This record gives sequence, C-alpha cells and structure tokens, in this order.
Amino acid sequence: MLDISHLRRDLPAVVARLETRKSPQPFLDVARFSALEAERKTLQTRTEALQAQRNSLSRQIGQHKAKGGGGAVPVAELMTEVAGIADEMKSGAERLEAIQAELQGLLMALPNLPDASVPVGADESANLEVRRWGSPGEYDFPVKDHVDLGAPLGLDFETGARLSGARFSFLKGKIARLHRALAQFMLDVQTEEHGYTECYTPYIVNREILEGTGQLPKFKEDMFWVLRGGDKGQPEQYLISTSEISLTNSVREQIQAASDLPIKLTAHSPCFRSEAGSAGRDTRGMIRQHQFDKVEMVQVVAPEDSDATLELMVGHAEAILQKLELPYRVVLLCSGDLGFGAVKTYDLEVWLPAQATYREISSCSNCGDFQARRMQARFRRAGAKADSKPELLHTLNGSGLAVGRALVALLENHQLPDGSIRIPAALRPYLGGLDLVSAR
Repeated sequence: MLDISHLRRDLPAVVARLETRKSPQPFLDVARFSALEAERKTLQTRTEALQAQRNSLSRQIGQHKAKGGGGAVPVAELMTEVAGIADEMKSGAERLEAIQAELQGLLMALPNLPDASVPVGADESANLEVRRWGSPGEYDFPVKDHVDLGAPLGLDFETGARLSGARFSFLKGKIARLHRALAQFMLDVQTEEHGYTECYTPYIVNREILEGTGQLPKFKEDMFWVLRGGDKGQPEQYLISTSEISLTNSVREQIQAASDLPIKLTAHSPCFRSEAGSAGRDTRGMIRQHQFDKVEMVQVVAPEDSDATLELMVGHAEAILQKLELPYRVVLLCSGDLGFGAVKTYDLEVWLPAQATYREISSCSNCGDFQARRMQARFRRAGAKADSKPELLHTLNGSGLAVGRALVALLENHQLPDGSIRIPAALRPYLGGLDLVSAR
C-alpha cells in the first residue's frame, strides 16, 4: 500500500508514475480522492475548533460552579451548549471514520510505484534484456517437446483432466521422482549455499493474509477460495498462489530487531492459480497449470538494503539454472509489465528448444515498503529508544525456481535422440547417481 502522505504532498507526481503502468482504466479516481481529502481536512479543522470551544466552555462551567453558579450566562445554558458540541463532534467523528475507510479502500486498490531505474513501457515488448548465460543447444535430430518426452516417463495429462479438469497433470514413476528430485535440489541449494531458512507453511490462509501481500482485494478472481464445510457463515479462506504469501506474512504485525535482519526464508509448496483471463494460452503441457510446485525465496530487510538484496536474489535463482546447465536470460521488466506490489522486477527466462524461445521460470521482485505497510511489519534500529517509532521493513520475493517449468526445461534441453534425458551432474545425487533417465 502506498503512503497516503505521498499522495497528499504531490498527487500529480504519484498519478504520473501510476500511469506508466499497464491498466485498462485509471488507477486512482483523482476527483473522488481530492473530494474526500478536502472533506477530511474540513472535518478535522472543525473538530479542533469544537474541541477548543468545548474546553473553554467546560472551564467556564467549572468557574461558575466554584462561585456558586453565578455569572452572566447560566450554567445550564453553558452545559446545553457543551452537549450540542458533543453531538456535532460525534457526528463528525462518524463521518471522518467513513471517509478514512473509503480512502483506505482507494489505497488498497493502488499498485506500487515503479522504481526510477525501471524502464517505462506499456507491455513486455519494452522489457530490457540484461544478460544471457549459456547457449541454446544444437540438435541433429527432430526436437520433441516436454509432453512427448514426458509421456513415456509417466507424465499423464489425461488422468489429471479426468480427476480435476483441464490444466492439471498427474505424474507417476520416473517423472514423479525427477520432479521431487528437482524440488529437493533447489531447497538444498537455497538453504545450504545461500543461507535461507527452510519453512513448511499452510497452503490455506485467511483473507487478511492475502491483503497483506497484495493479492486481495484486486485479484480475487485469480485465486481459489473455500468455505469450511460449505457454511457461508464461515470466513473465506484461500489456497495460496505462492508460498511468498505465507512466508512474507510471517512477520506481519511484528516489530523486528535490526540485529535479526535480514530474514531469509524459503519453502517448497504447491501453488494454486485460477489463471483467470488466460483462456487459450499455453493449453498444451505444463507451462500454465492450475496447480504447480515452486520453491520460493523471501527476504525481509532494512530499507537501505533492499536494492542490493534484489540483485543477490536474482543470483540465487540463477545458480539453480546454471547448476542444471539450462541456458537462460535475465530481463528487467518495464513499468507496464510490473506486478501489482513490485517497485522493480527481474524475470529469468529459460530456453525451451521445442518452442525455440525463452520462457519465464523465475520472477524476483523488490516490493519496498508496500507489503510491509499493509501488514504493519516493522523494525527498530539498533540503539533506538524502546519508545521510538519503528520503521517499515522492505520485503522481497523470488522463485528459486518454479519446479514444473524447470522439469519442462530439463526434459527439452537435455533430451537425447532416443528420447532419454541426460541428468546434469548437480542433480544426480538426488536420483541415486543416475546420469540418464529413460522409459526403459
């Protein structure tokens, strides 16, 4: 959530930065925001005046009573006036509460402001390639895609569709083991080499948790939600679309000590996404699924450290791709392609031979204090007094990596003419030393 004082100080500048993002309609109803702000100021000024007037009258009443009720104006008349002021103040307080709630609603719908280093552009065509690693392989045989390569190994879309509908898969046998090996390998690299703490988190969370990381209220249709026992009297709960949600919210409504920063967390979890608005896209295979697995990285840091931390996290994701010997590129997203909560994002795109293109496999984002403000996640600097005002933390997240897409990339990049898959050296310990996986 944006700092409302920023909007109050320089509304045109905030609106100009918001308009660099992609949106079918204006992000902020400027006229409504301005009207609410004007009314808020008027009410607060009037409330301060009424408070001063009531205090003055109360002093007069006290003085009159001390003198036995004497004075030019009867005590009863003064008390009636005080009661009238109290009624007006109560009415004003109720209206002010309604205004604040509406302003809060406007703020909750606003995305984060792009960082100054983010290129301005309307869509992904304006994204900036930063670097590449590895070269796409050359094959002297017809390249197969992951669907044809995976089927003999146990990749079964028919059973997935029969159980749950389109965009679900069923893995069994060798490919299920390969999928598990990838997830375990990623966790080990992030914990043992990069210093993250492994976590196991709930897959179902409360509404306010999704509000904290920005998925709600704007993106409800992208989520799967449940009611306990179908009872509409129960609060809504949601299946997580990424463990970023639960990992980041683990610091909500807390004040951290500066000495405990950075907080580095990772988790392997399923992710559930309705893929609203993606009809017709990537209908073949595992690229766009309603359920997929991901190893997530989250860091919670002091504000001055978040820029450098983003670069480090990109490197942590890159390390996985390099160990798996998968060609990729790093792309800096433009303003029109940024996610809702991000000030800056790098995508890692892995090469897929069957598509002859790079496809996203990781997204690493700095959210600044956007999520922390929604969660009230704060810290107190070393040496600060216990009663000093704590500061908002900065939160960052990144995929380290999407397991299903890593499986797709592994199958396609390391395929051999007979359809078997060469296993990179770094992954072999997780497969009992196998250097080749085949249907035989």
